[in-house]
Amino acid sequence: MQIDHIPFQEVPQFSANDVAYATGDPALRPFFRYPVSLESFADVMADKAKDATDRALLVRELLDQYAGLPNADLARTQVQSLLNGNAWTVITAHQPALFTGPLYFIYKICSTINLARQLNERYPDHHVVPVFITGGEDHDFEEINHARINGQRITWENDEGGAVGAMSTATLGPVLATLREILGGDVTPWDIYQRFHRAYTGYATYGEATVAFVHDLFSGTGLVVADPSRPALKAAFRPIMEREIFEQVSQPLIEKTQAALAEAGFSGQAHARDINLFYLSPGRRDRIVQDGEQYQILNTELVFSREALRQELHDHPERFSPNVVMRPLFQEFTFPNLAYVGGGGEIAYWLERKEQFAVFGLNFPMLIRRNSVLWIDQKSQKKIAKLGLDYRQLFRATDLIIRDYVAEQSTNQLSLAPELAQLHDLYNSIAAKAKAVDPTLEGAALADATRQAKVIENFEGRLRRIEKQRFDQAIEQIRALREKLFPNNSLQERTDNFLNLYLEVGEPLFDTLIEALNPLQEGMVVIMSE
Repeated sequence: MQIDHIPFQEVPQFSANDVAYATGDPALRPFFRYPVSLESFADVMADKAKDATDRALLVRELLDQYAGLPNADLARTQVQSLLNGNAWTVITAHQPALFTGPLYFIYKICSTINLARQLNERYPDHHVVPVFITGGEDHDFEEINHARINGQRITWENDEGGAVGAMSTATLGPVLATLREILGGDVTPWDIYQRFHRAYTGYATYGEATVAFVHDLFSGTGLVVADPSRPALKAAFRPIMEREIFEQVSQPLIEKTQAALAEAGFSGQAHARDINLFYLSPGRRDRIVQDGEQYQILNTELVFSREALRQELHDHPERFSPNVVMRPLFQEFTFPNLAYVGGGGEIAYWLERKEQFAVFGLNFPMLIRRNSVLWIDQKSQKKIAKLGLDYRQLFRATDLIIRDYVAEQSTNQLSLAPELAQLHDLYNSIAAKAKAVDPTLEGAALADATRQAKVIENFEGRLRRIEKQRFDQAIEQIRALREKLFPNNSLQERTDNFLNLYLEVGEPLFDTLIEALNPLQEGMVVIMSE
């Protein structure tokens, strides 16, 4: 594999906010705690040691989760290591997307594993465990019910509501059948279909199936896959949930930080509510809202008095689900965590949390921008070389690539810029003479100059269109190439599924990505397969 890096500033598909954090814009410095470097982790470890993390509870719950999973000895050893005060985690997280969804699901994990390995080498007296958290309590089914494989979209049809992780796997049969059809009769030499089938048919809930499949992919790497939606973990988090419900702590803190971010030139990310918790019931996940002295579960007939809701939280903490504002607190309360590895959008909402963490008495972790990747397969590389392009040109809009390609390849002079300059000089001279005769004539001369310039510009466009017809085949190749590498005019990692790469590379794909994706190294990673 050939590995290259492109500075974040040269990737137009990244937002300004994303580039600002990734490149260390000083305007963002008040909103995070630790500079992103290996050396800073010594401070993070010292600070996180002051948190009262219940390591015994965490280990017990994770071991229980792993009890029925095959090939889990290494993962269980990693979990048990967290009983030691010098053991830590680095975490990434994502919703349990169908067939893992977009590529960055896998890139997040590989970046986090790479980071853990670097930390274990840099700090041999400590032990760092990479953790992937599945956000199974999210209820936006439309975000996780599809995957794009070999240009085809597979969509999971399911009428269930509520937390996606609690949904039954019984309706996954049709998407598995579609996947097998796309992959072909022999499926793949690496039997990836059977691995999906085993996970999606071997467990009752979609959350369990996702944990099982991600564990299967990364069981040899030391990754721990965690589903934190367990009653005992929720019970431990109950004091913070109680403060959020009855004191409504978070909203003013988040809005204050968002105002400060706006003043510094950055937009807010998450919408904080009065109460940032949902209530879970069979097939439902609904907001908790206060109405006078009562608390209502929105869109249901459930209404609680203050004391009744407090009792419900005490008796059934598993029914209370953190939203995007509270989820980071739940994560950092539960794990002895040093860093969160996430995409630009995730980092943006974490940047709104620093003061919230301080008020709740939790250490604010290091925020690390995950690696973004452009994977260029062998066929695409050959096409790029044949067209005489540099892959960096493909980050630009398709029409601009084609325009410049035709201009470079054409033997004819297509630019009428010299003639246009002569026209301007001519009319400036005419306007000056006209003004000397009658000042009112100057405007007429300049208006005529504008009309004539438009005629020349239109004629240049005709020249370029006619010339482009000579390059029809190359232009179609450019369009197809850019659509493959930037599907729907977006980054490949936001659209395509990992199977697009796995079918080319096989099982070595994961080792390649883990080695190449160093989240402490700036720039977008470009991988050219061999």
